[in-house]
Amino acid sequence: VQLQASGGGLVEPGGSLRLSCAASGRALSWFVLAWFRQAPGKEREFVAAISRGDSTSYADSVKGRFTISRDNAKSTMSLQMNSLKPEDTAVYYCAATSRPFRTDAGVFEYWGQGTLVTVSS
Repeated sequence: VQLQASGGGLVEPGGSLRLSCAASGRALSWFVLAWFRQAPGKEREFVAAISRGDSTSYADSVKGRFTISRDNAKSTMSLQMNSLKPEDTAVYYCAATSRPFRTDAGVFEYWGQGTLVTVSS
């Protein structure tokens, strides 16, 4: 499956942004989906994941502010980000795996190219 992330940009603290990830090549319903992010000088970290049955998991740092969703019919997934903070600044990657639901990056086989989110006034 090929993944294409979009929707990044510059937003002020407290603002909102919606990231999208379009999939092609295989039905999205086969996969566990997730978002990861990597800030400058830091390791890639887990943000959110959604199972084949729409169960979700979030990093503590984004819980209550971010919402992951999927639309298998449209082969897309999204990350709604509210109440953004400067520490949310990072390149955001969408990822997919055909393996059982987990949140560590190593199990994800397919990755999008990343989209930059900058939170700054």
